Amino acid sequence: MNKPNIVFILADDLGWKDLACYGNPFNETPNIDKLAKNGIRNTQAYAACPVCSPTRASIMTGKYPARLQLPNFIGGTCTDPQSPVLPTSFKPCLEARETTIPELLKQKGYTTGMVGKWHLGDQDSVAPWNQGFDYSRMIGKNGLDYYNYSIFIDSYQKEFTDHGTDYMTDKLTEYGVDFIKQNREKPFSLYLSYSAPHVMLVPRADKLSKYFIKYQNLSGKYNPNYAAMLESMDDGVGKIIQTLKDQGLLENTLIIFTSDNGGLGLDELGPIPTSNAPLRKWKGHIYEGGTRVPAIVSWTGKIAPGKVSDTYFCSIDYLPTLCELTGITQLPPNVDGQSVLPNILNSENKTVQTRPLYWHYPHFSNQLGRPAGSVRVGDYKLVELYETGKLELYNLKEDISESIDLSEKMKGKTQEMHRLLVDWRQQVNAQMPIPNPDYIPGKK
Repeated sequence: MNKPNIVFILADDLGWKDLACYGNPFNETPNIDKLAKNGIRNTQAYAACPVCSPTRASIMTGKYPARLQLPNFIGGTCTDPQSPVLPTSFKPCLEARETTIPELLKQKGYTTGMVGKWHLGDQDSVAPWNQGFDYSRMIGKNGLDYYNYSIFIDSYQKEFTDHGTDYMTDKLTEYGVDFIKQNREKPFSLYLSYSAPHVMLVPRADKLSKYFIKYQNLSGKYNPNYAAMLESMDDGVGKIIQTLKDQGLLENTLIIFTSDNGGLGLDELGPIPTSNAPLRKWKGHIYEGGTRVPAIVSWTGKIAPGKVSDTYFCSIDYLPTLCELTGITQLPPNVDGQSVLPNILNSENKTVQTRPLYWHYPHFSNQLGRPAGSVRVGDYKLVELYETGKLELYNLKEDISESIDLSEKMKGKTQEMHRLLVDWRQQVNAQMPIPNPDYIPGKK
């Protein structure tokens, strides 16, 4: 078999239920829906953190953000003077000493491309062109403004600047298409990291009218600007797939589409973008709404179409999965993820899941999240609130909304899972919040 090409598409702040193929009645995402129809739609995929930089680092390295000492988004500085704890310090980048997916793939003869949002450090030594990518088109200035931004081209010395001409989502797609066409004769890996649908919500005006009409006719809370931004990203996914077809590459290309954390469910930089219901909370929170994400895997002719998988896995698993796919047998030290390739390729594979997954967020998020950690084993999930030490236990199979706390009813299970979480934190040297010296109990 020829070495398979890899296209990894990452959305920014896309919620678990935002795509039509995941049941959203308002947003229109026909190209992503078709990708799901032709492959696997995963219902229990997770980001390793409820905010972006840590999850992106986990994808690149296969390691938990806590192990990387990068458990918050780079630049995150939220505190609460009235809390008994202060957030821990954390690394300002994904360190250059870490081995990334593109560095591993280059050893196997792959040409590697990165387009879009990086958010893993600004210094030249940790920029994508020095973290394993042969082709880099990294969002630079004004990354939240879709009509007034810049793109760094393989270095900080060359820069494309837009002043209202090229909608950023379309420009990122254009770069992705160019990379595929340039490298069609050799194995390649493309990491296409859209900034959409992250706020600010700046859609293309020509996509808005139908969503305003639908908004009037549908009950429920939806955001036309958000929907229009999703449609532009969906158009981009369609163009990438069409390019693979046109170049005769589709049957030798594994495509992954997912998100870096849950959708944003409150009014940050504008009206509320989306809802993750029935999941609890949203981006910035350790609950399911902050960490459970859409994930679609498609490979024409290799993956049985129309599969829906409820096998849970995490963003730490992408590196070992792609290593197994490409014949890389020697993983970097301390990789936390495990390959889920057998589950992807074998549509009949039913794995009994007893593997723990862990989350550690010792920070205050911009989205009102509080310092907390959690562990999932099978159907059960334990949450520890770091400010108070309170433990919560949920059965996700019976209570996807995390509304029924079983910790008092199932004290043995609660203690067992808490011990797992504590032991794991020690193993990865997770940094905990520190006492707030100015905290006065009872003071509001």
